[in-house]
Amino acid sequence: MEQRAQHQEHLAADAAFDLSEAAPSRCGEQPIASEQLLQGRSCVMIRHGDALYALRATRAGKLILTK
Repeated sequence: MEQRAQHQEHLAADAAFDLSEAAPSRCGEQPIASEQLLQGRSCVMIRHGDALYALRATRAGKLILTK
């Protein structure tokens, strides 16, 4: 339970980061916050063409994309 609280705290800290002041990403556009993609979940499925990927947020605050 404590790990989940730490994870939520980390996500809240990330959400407080002001993306308007962030440098443009490598693709030339403003970055999208992971919270926008995950919407409170720890895992979302992403369809890219015919492939399906899982984007997971770890308890350590990392993102993992797997096919």
